[in-house]
Amino acid sequence: MKSIEILTQEAIALLKSLIETPSFSSEEDQTALLIENWFTQNNIPFERENNNVWAFNKHFDADKPTLLLNSHHDTVKPNQGYTNDPFEAIVKDGKLFGLGSNDAGGCLVSLLATFVHFYSNENLPYNIVMVASAEEESSGKSGLNSVLKHLPELECAIVGEPTLMQLAVAEKGLLVLDVIVKGTASHAAHNNPDNPIYNAIPVIEWFNSYQFGKISEVLGPVKMTVTQVTAGKQHNVVPAECHLVVDIRVNDCYNNQEILDTVKKHLTAEINPRSMHLNASSIPVAHGLVQAGIALGRTTYGSPTLSDQSVLSCQSLKLGPGETLRSHSADEFIFINEIEEGIQLYIKILTDFFKQ
Repeated sequence: MKSIEILTQEAIALLKSLIETPSFSSEEDQTALLIENWFTQNNIPFERENNNVWAFNKHFDADKPTLLLNSHHDTVKPNQGYTNDPFEAIVKDGKLFGLGSNDAGGCLVSLLATFVHFYSNENLPYNIVMVASAEEESSGKSGLNSVLKHLPELECAIVGEPTLMQLAVAEKGLLVLDVIVKGTASHAAHNNPDNPIYNAIPVIEWFNSYQFGKISEVLGPVKMTVTQVTAGKQHNVVPAECHLVVDIRVNDCYNNQEILDTVKKHLTAEINPRSMHLNASSIPVAHGLVQAGIALGRTTYGSPTLSDQSVLSCQSLKLGPGETLRSHSADEFIFINEIEEGIQLYIKILTDFFKQ
């Protein structure tokens, strides 16, 4: 078995290679090859579909529950404020700069190192499956959600996203609605009591003022925000429709279908969800993974940002090195010592969890 120190050095080297290999969502084929090479170099059989790469622990036992380790290797496009080359892995002042270094390359390589550490263990109480997934940033159809059909039923999961190695025990879901408020088209010079723009005002006000009754202890209330309003093409024509886009951040007290049903119940408008699968997620604080982290001095919190947790039906914990505020920022970076600490903490949390 490789030492943690060697695994850490190899993980950092892999992260540098990932940074220097463009991997925008749906274009991750080359970083998928790097991850394949990682498994090959560690003598670990793997599977691949599209740009998702996954592997199971050596002594997989169908009678044992399965734990998922997951993070993604796709990135957003570089922020326009970059002063560094986003595709150059630059180490300076203890920081590793480059696109995807923080979101979520540091988490990914730390979980890969953790998986290798446990891979050959014959006496694990859980199976482990490691999935390096694609299309997380775009919530695409060929990401983690497309891999789940190939996996056994999952008991629980750790999803690697930058949390400063604190324990994100819940994550808000996302429901985006396209809302069409109808009216009657006419010349602006004529009296028209059915102007769809005016008709949209009480609809907008409802989204602004309505409060869902269930408030999560960790995530707080459901939050609805009208983010786009479009109507009309010229000054002297009353349009037939006013279009709204509504961003809804859903807490773990509701699923997306319940939110949609409530909206439709209260409004007389055409309401079309862009997707329904990005649900809220959570894990009880009493769960063994969380308790193992708390015992190591980690704190719990609820996360407002979306991750691949949203496509999982099992209990999942979001946990990883790096800081979410650096994600998608110009001159993105992660501290080298965050990766070192991340690998050690992942291994310690899982070791303690497996002993429970």
